[in-house]
Amino acid sequence: MANKDMIYGLRPVFEALSAGKEMEKVMIQKGLKGSMYADVWQLIRERDIPSQFVPLEKLNSLTRGNHQGIVGFLSQVEYQDITALLPMIFESGKVPFLLVLDRISDVRNFGALARTASCAGVDAILIPVKGGARISADAVKTSAGALHQIAVCRTPKLAQSVRYLKESGLHLIAATEKAGKFYDEGSYQHPLAIIMGSEEDGISPELLALADEHLAIPLTGEIASLNVSVACGVLLFEAQRQRRLQKEA
Repeated sequence: MANKDMIYGLRPVFEALSAGKEMEKVMIQKGLKGSMYADVWQLIRERDIPSQFVPLEKLNSLTRGNHQGIVGFLSQVEYQDITALLPMIFESGKVPFLLVLDRISDVRNFGALARTASCAGVDAILIPVKGGARISADAVKTSAGALHQIAVCRTPKLAQSVRYLKESGLHLIAATEKAGKFYDEGSYQHPLAIIMGSEEDGISPELLALADEHLAIPLTGEIASLNVSVACGVLLFEAQRQRRLQKEA
C-alpha cells in the first residue's frame, strides 16, 4: 500500500522543501553526492528538518520507485513557532497552558497525548525536532483528529525553548516518579507548562533542572509505572480542576 505521506526523488523532495511544505523527516542514502543533492541538503539544514543517513537497502524497502537516494515524509500538521505563539496567547487574555513532550518516540502514545491535551484545554504542544515521534497519519488517527485542532510547536533545541517559556513567566512542572510531592500538591493556576518524558528514559536532566516543581503520581498496585498518556492526563486534568475552581472563587 502506498504511503501518502511519502515523497521520493531528488527533484520532488527539493520542490516540496522549496514550496515550504512541512516535512517530518528526510532519509538519505549514505554517500549520496551531486549538485541537486547539495541543494536539497542546504534546504534541510536551513529549515532544521530531521534527517537520517541510511543504507540503500533501507530506501529500497520503503519504495520500489526511483528514489534517487532520498525519501521524505510530509507532515500531517503545520508547525508553529513558540516564540510567536506564546505572546499571542498572552495577548488574547488567556492564562497559557502548554504541554512539553521530551523524547516521546511512540507514535500512538503521541497521538493519545495530543487527544488528552486537546480535551484538557491545552493551548499548544512543544516537541523537539529530533528524538520525538513522527506526526504520521497513525498519530493523527490515534489523536482522534486533535492534532488538527491543537497548535504543535517544533524546536531544534528543546531545552532552550523551555528556558524561553520560563523566562516568559511560565511555571514549569515536571512529572517524575522521583519527586517528593504528589501531583495534587502542585500549583497549576499560573501560566503553565507541564513537562512529560518517555516511559523508558523519563525527562532529561537539563529539563528537570529548569522545572519549578517536580510532581509524582502515587501508585499502589504491583506495576511500577503508568502509560505516559495516562500519567499526563492525571496532571492535565488536575490543572483544569484547579483553574476551574480559581475562576469560580
